[in-house]
Amino acid sequence: MVSYLITVWVILTLNFLLPRLMPGDPFVYLSGEEGEDLPEISEAQKNYYMIQYGFDDPLYLQYGRYFARLARGDLGQSIYYNTPVSIMLARRLPWTLGLVCLAVLFSTILGTLLGGIAAALRHHWVDRFLFMGLIVVSEIPAFLLGLVMLFFFAAFLKLFPLSGAMTPFPGPMTALEKLSDICRHGALPVATLTLARLGGIFLLARNSLVTIMARDYLITARAKGLGRGRIFWRHALRNAMLPIVTRVFMSLGALTGGAILVENVFNYPGLGKLMRQAVLYQDYPLIQGIFLLVTLAVLLANFMADLVYKHLDPRISGPKISPTTVQA
Repeated sequence: MVSYLITVWVILTLNFLLPRLMPGDPFVYLSGEEGEDLPEISEAQKNYYMIQYGFDDPLYLQYGRYFARLARGDLGQSIYYNTPVSIMLARRLPWTLGLVCLAVLFSTILGTLLGGIAAALRHHWVDRFLFMGLIVVSEIPAFLLGLVMLFFFAAFLKLFPLSGAMTPFPGPMTALEKLSDICRHGALPVATLTLARLGGIFLLARNSLVTIMARDYLITARAKGLGRGRIFWRHALRNAMLPIVTRVFMSLGALTGGAILVENVFNYPGLGKLMRQAVLYQDYPLIQGIFLLVTLAVLLANFMADLVYKHLDPRISGPKISPTTVQA
């Protein structure tokens, strides 16, 4: 627990300092929109904004005020949007959370099943085909994979919408029609994130199962006449799930980063698009709020990985044992 608290303190400190190290002026876009020829704000206007947002105070006072607000649950006020950061995050978080959760679910299930098939058919052409195909796909950056899917399935075949999360001004819709519309808009982003991380899960599942199937206790189980299905599902797969669980939870940070890029490709209204806008407008409070939310999500995922590990493997009961140090 102490290590988690130290990690949170270090990350919060970096979260405070990094936006302030960015070049530029956080108030330049207050006089216009992106892409416009913006008039330079006067020195008096700049001083007014600096005083209003407390940026004229020494850095250590801003640092202390930052932690005091966090202790009260106050993430501050967006400079550009003039809206509480917590409200903006609450509006955008469900969209990103939906993409990430579905991508984790589909990639884990598909990767484990395909890895099991490849392990059972080791050295068969099916194994080689899956291995080479998924390796190639996993090496393609998520945003590039998203562009390919966008051009082919949305622009060329016109099977899915080009952008957004819902049809604008759709008129009266039933709940089922609304859900269907959301699913059609989210299909390509979810598929992109799933394919981007499918190869890693597949390789881990395949290699883990190949190693575990050669263990002495499974050879003994086959010698006793246990069926291949029972050996695979009740013994091999259970032990192979240990490194897979670690990979799933530990890769949530990378998946969130991939979701940020993918959301901008599909113009999806989640945290990724909001982060791009926050960095573009150099909106310090908004940048800090998004980074803080992502950081807490990753730490929570690591903590959940510890709990799930202890459930899957009773040998892991001591608080000093980390999932990354345990061999499956």
